[in-house]
Amino acid sequence: MPDALSSSSALPFLAAALAFGYLLGSVPFGLILTRLAGLGDVRAIGSGNIGATNVLRTGHKGLAAATLAADALKGTAAVLIAARFGPDTAIAAGLGAFLGHLFPAWLKFRGGKGVATYIGILAGLYWPAALAFCLVWLYCAVFARISSFAGLSAALSAPIFLIGIGEIEIAGLACILTLLTWIRHHANISRLLAGSEPRIGAGKDANG
Repeated sequence: MPDALSSSSALPFLAAALAFGYLLGSVPFGLILTRLAGLGDVRAIGSGNIGATNVLRTGHKGLAAATLAADALKGTAAVLIAARFGPDTAIAAGLGAFLGHLFPAWLKFRGGKGVATYIGILAGLYWPAALAFCLVWLYCAVFARISSFAGLSAALSAPIFLIGIGEIEIAGLACILTLLTWIRHHANISRLLAGSEPRIGAGKDANG
């Protein structure tokens, strides 16, 4: 496959990678796992989100951990499979996986908020960036004890880190993912500004 994104012959590969990534990313693992466990529809509790944080509100830490891992791994898998056809298709698949997670057609385009899938995509494209993301998240979570603040801060740090080490193409993707992450967290941002965002362990963390 041609390396240049501008090559017309590359467009079918990029479109296929984007579609493949979307299909993989749109698998709602949080919903599937909770239903298989006999817990009903996770969208009917807490924030109504399908992510790991809301799954945790069921009281099943194992299911929440499995959801977190699955949501991350679907991003990683999309990238690594598409990377067999070139770095540009890997980036396209990563974008597709993120869009699929945030806006799954099967759930009327109401998906998760993307933090776990963001980490998985970075892990597939350039693992040090995923590690940096996790470290920033952990530091902010310990410091502020607010999950959404940690996720937003880590997302913001990702493109800065990638630009700093010269991974410009991946940084371009990270800028898009960060923007989408912040948009999906608009309600959390409003609560953060109002000082009403719940803290980790308060029993009503609304990041999930």
